[in-house]
Amino acid sequence: MPIKAIVTDIEGTTSAVSFVFDVLFPYAARHLPDFVRANAERADVAAQLLAVCQDSGEPGADVERVIAILLGWIAEDRKATPLKALQGMVWEQGYQAGQLKGHVYPDAVEALQRWHREGYQLFVYSSGSIQAQRLIFGCSEAGDLSGLFSGYFDTTTGPKREAQSYQRIAQAIGLEAPAILFLSDIVQELDAAQQAGMATCGLVRDGGELAGHVNVASFAQIDLATF
Repeated sequence: MPIKAIVTDIEGTTSAVSFVFDVLFPYAARHLPDFVRANAERADVAAQLLAVCQDSGEPGADVERVIAILLGWIAEDRKATPLKALQGMVWEQGYQAGQLKGHVYPDAVEALQRWHREGYQLFVYSSGSIQAQRLIFGCSEAGDLSGLFSGYFDTTTGPKREAQSYQRIAQAIGLEAPAILFLSDIVQELDAAQQAGMATCGLVRDGGELAGHVNVASFAQIDLATF
């Protein structure tokens, strides 16, 4: 079945892992405490703070305790949905202030632009919040790339290492799974997508092998006609 849509991971795939760990996470850790203190009464922020209390099993936690929990989650890179949402809010301020620019590999920019011109539907599936995804591509070093994408998926769709999440994505896109190509640098994610019936391609930018999948070192090596 010919590929009609491409779903891509971000970290390690379209963008350098170092950008997330060395730029975005430290920025959030520095600015999140003051952001939470200043905006704790804002409805969207308050909803996420309540979710932190529920997820951590501390329903009575005050703002300072919630901040401590969030910083702990950042340190351990926990894929917690309320943390991702709050990080996205903090990063939005950074992008708007010009303090942050999203990193996207030039080979990814070129391929995504070409695929979009050729009529393929493009989507993102990342553990970062949809807001954070939009910011990386919308405020990238290569300019505003947000117009290339037809939609975004995050952990609210489900864990990235479970086949059911990819089944939900196929249903949301409205295509049969074999018509969708999933790109990632994590073999467990590729395995889950493959189990759901999607075509898969692993990015091995720093070498190595993602067993059981087509491997490429850059987007320039991806030939959609071979899937």
